[in-house]
Amino acid sequence: MGIRFDYPWLLLLVLPLLYFFFQTVRTPFQRGKLRGTLSLTLRVLIILALIGAAAGAEMVLPVKERSVFYVTDRSESMPRAKAYEDWVRRSAEAKAPRDQVGVIASGLDSAVDRTLQPEPLDAWTFASQVNRMFSNPGSGLQLAGGLLPTEADSRIVLITDGQENAGDLARQAAFLKDRGIRLDVLPVLGSGKPDVAVDSVKVPATLYQAEKYTLEVALTSTLAADGELRVYEDNREISRTSVRVEKGANRFAIQALAASTGLHRYRAEIYFGEDEVSANNSGYAFSRVNGPPQVLIVEGTPGTSANLTSVLNSGLIGQNVIAPEELFRELADYAAYDSLILNNVSATRIPESKMKLIEQAVRDYGMGLVMTGGEESFGMGGYFKTPIEQALPVKMELEGKREIPPLAIILVIDRSGSMSGDKIELAKEAAMRTVELLREKDTLGVLAFDSSKWWVVEPTPLTDKEDVLDRIGSIQPEGGTDIYPAAAEAVSKLSDVSAARKHIILLTDGQSAGGGSYEALAQQMIEKGMTMSTVAVGNDADQQLLKRLAELAQGRYYFSSDQSTIPTIFSRETVLLSRSYIVDKPFTPALGQASDWNRLFQGGVPNVNAYVATTAKDLAEVSLLSPEPDPLLARWQYGSGRTVAWTSDVTGKWAPDWTGWTQFSDTFSQIIKWTFPQFDASPIEMEASTTGAKTELSVSSQAGEPAAGAAITITGDDQSERKLTASPSAPGQFQTELSALTPGTYLTRVEMTDAAGNSLGSSSTGFVVPYSPEYKITVADPTEKLKAIAEMTGGKLLSLDHPEEVFRGPIRAGERSRDLRLALTILALLLWPLDIAVRRLALPWRELAAALGRLRLRSARQAQPAATAAGSAAMERLKRRQEQTRAFYGADGSPGGGSAAPSGPAAQQAPASREQPAAGTPAAAGKPAAPTSPPAASPAADRRSAAHPAAETSSAAAKSPLTQATETAAKPSDPPQKGDSGGGTGDGGDAMSRLLAAKNRRKG
Repeated sequence: MGIRFDYPWLLLLVLPLLYFFFQTVRTPFQRGKLRGTLSLTLRVLIILALIGAAAGAEMVLPVKERSVFYVTDRSESMPRAKAYEDWVRRSAEAKAPRDQVGVIASGLDSAVDRTLQPEPLDAWTFASQVNRMFSNPGSGLQLAGGLLPTEADSRIVLITDGQENAGDLARQAAFLKDRGIRLDVLPVLGSGKPDVAVDSVKVPATLYQAEKYTLEVALTSTLAADGELRVYEDNREISRTSVRVEKGANRFAIQALAASTGLHRYRAEIYFGEDEVSANNSGYAFSRVNGPPQVLIVEGTPGTSANLTSVLNSGLIGQNVIAPEELFRELADYAAYDSLILNNVSATRIPESKMKLIEQAVRDYGMGLVMTGGEESFGMGGYFKTPIEQALPVKMELEGKREIPPLAIILVIDRSGSMSGDKIELAKEAAMRTVELLREKDTLGVLAFDSSKWWVVEPTPLTDKEDVLDRIGSIQPEGGTDIYPAAAEAVSKLSDVSAARKHIILLTDGQSAGGGSYEALAQQMIEKGMTMSTVAVGNDADQQLLKRLAELAQGRYYFSSDQSTIPTIFSRETVLLSRSYIVDKPFTPALGQASDWNRLFQGGVPNVNAYVATTAKDLAEVSLLSPEPDPLLARWQYGSGRTVAWTSDVTGKWAPDWTGWTQFSDTFSQIIKWTFPQFDASPIEMEASTTGAKTELSVSSQAGEPAAGAAITITGDDQSERKLTASPSAPGQFQTELSALTPGTYLTRVEMTDAAGNSLGSSSTGFVVPYSPEYKITVADPTEKLKAIAEMTGGKLLSLDHPEEVFRGPIRAGERSRDLRLALTILALLLWPLDIAVRRLALPWRELAAALGRLRLRSARQAQPAATAAGSAAMERLKRRQEQTRAFYGADGSPGGGSAAPSGPAAQQAPASREQPAAGTPAAAGKPAAPTSPPAASPAADRRSAAHPAAETSSAAAKSPLTQATETAAKPSDPPQKGDSGGGTGDGGDAMSRLLAAKNRRKG
């Protein structure tokens, strides 16, 4: 133990303090010696405490204990935890009682599983959660190094298989060495399961249509086995081959043909019966196939796209015609096409999820979109507030441009228990869209039913749409299903409403529990000018009843296997009821804003007989207009893509002059080509590299004007989307980093911008993220690497057979410091008021000191009682001596003979004569005695005083000073001191001085 100072040079302030001390001691104290001494002492202590605090005083205590953190690799490549949990517990049993142990679990990240504690690890098990898909033991070392105390013998025990794939273990070990922390390593071998893994899949980054190419698949195996290798292009199997693998590396080549243009994903999968690890059985690749542009035509009615295919063929544009139900479920499939045409397709046949994919393909990846008109298109098709409407240059509702007669609609919605979840939420959204499509003068009623009926909104004009929307949102599912009472109630209420067109929409997903005459009810509706459409949701609905009811009530029947189409059904029914969306009168279109398309109509514009009314959006360019004026041909830029709306048809029913026009193919070919992805001449390249858990994207551009920014949009297999802004790394080069991506393929859209934010070009590509490196098969032995890392810090390799080695060897002595600055400062503050009190307060310091002395005397008496046998004997001897002295000197204190004490032989006889003084002597007469020198103490008295000092002190303190002096002078047996006269007067002055001093002390 010792004292250490952070700023020892401040101790030089003690020198002026010493000078002050000696100067003060040499100067007489003005307030008495006692008060001066006490005040000086307090001041010196205060100044010393302040100097010590300023110098950073701290107490240094020796430390002889170990602090050990076990950093355990919990990644997937490690064997089961039980294999080393027991080892950790057994090694901790060898620690000393004061040693502390803790546990840290490490994966991609690290977490403290148990803090440093002196308690053993008997009841400990792994409890913390870490990302086990990667191995980053360096993060565990970093965490342990920050938590280990510096004063103890700090150590780290790393338990790992050495398969590091994230972080930098060697760098963290170097940091531990600099801090004096020892690192021991316990190598743990992997599980050794039979495993065949796909190491890589390679395909040329760029291909041309109809080009033959070789797809290479690299496999690694821990055994020799027979299995199967399958290769997929965009989830379409293109190869299936039986293969045999040998232990170690294997390589296979698959021949394939680039059949279609666009971005394509490739996946290789292996199937081996002996393989026990499935996470590494897939590999991915990505390629772009260049060639003639491809257009996807989605037709609502089979055989109605002949005119479009002729147009595309004349422009040497490839095409593929499908039904709406065949639309793709993955974004990469849309990216293979340059444009998509919706040819008179109802929104009720396209699920919401597929609409979102189309909108995303246009917005982020530059695919074009064209919608043509017809009875099932635009507002008539129910596209109001859909993702498709969001991408188009026109809106579906008519904003007060024509007078539509008042409408009356009642929505009869099943709210039984089977409608819980998404069904009831989509039904409410459908009702809300209907509200938004209607006008204030239109009447709306909402009737919810289960086994009974409940009016959510009584049939009323829509003067307060917000209140109606709030009420619709309050519908909750419960109860059974009874259709007829609800339908009859809706007919009854609608009969009392005055409107030009009256309509009921009935939606249910179940069977009616009750019955009734639906024929009579339908006849009643027809007589009163009403119609009813029915919607069957799911296979459990009574489809026959609903279909028959719609036919009897002259409405439409819908069956929805995908409940996401419910809102579009309601929107379509609302639009159809108005009957004003189709403008059916011939006209000659007028030219609009698109000046570059005006040259297509230099020879004139053919007439149009009918179209679907829409409203152009604010930023749209209208190339052709109707007399209303409504947009007939409109376009705009939507994100990275371009979209076009042609509100008449292409079958010749509504625009026969157009389909018979000699310039029709060339004109429509140019319109469709305008929607193709636009690429600048300056290429944009992107490279992706994956290291551990991180994927780095590098983007470069060779544009003439230097790029100031790069915006990257990434879409995964699960359609999740990320938008990133890359940071510049060099002129024209940008980088960004992503972490912990799910294995698979990712579509990427890169757009370069200048300093003003203007686009300099864009490009669509993709990259691949392989499975976690934890599942890779490695054959290298990491033991030598781990040994070198341990020896760098002074540590060693441990073994599973000797867990006690962790706590073997000498303990490195350390030290623990305790800061004394606060304690010294508090001491100075406490002594300061005492110093002020001693100097400023006029207190009876002498009496206080005397009282303190008495208290100490009383404490001494309590500690050593005066009633002991030795003390009593001493008191008796003192009393006898006092009586002898009084007898010798007399009552007045004078000697018995009135003469000087005898000397020589006569002095030895004096005691006998003093014991019986004669009558008539001066002592008897009361004359004062002449001063005599006190006799010297006898050896016997000295021995008694040495044997009983407390008793002698107590007796002396109990007598008066005069009595003490008299007893001293009256010791007849003491021999005379050297230099004393025979008469005993040599020391008389000294005796009198002592008597006077004793008297003064008594008075004081």
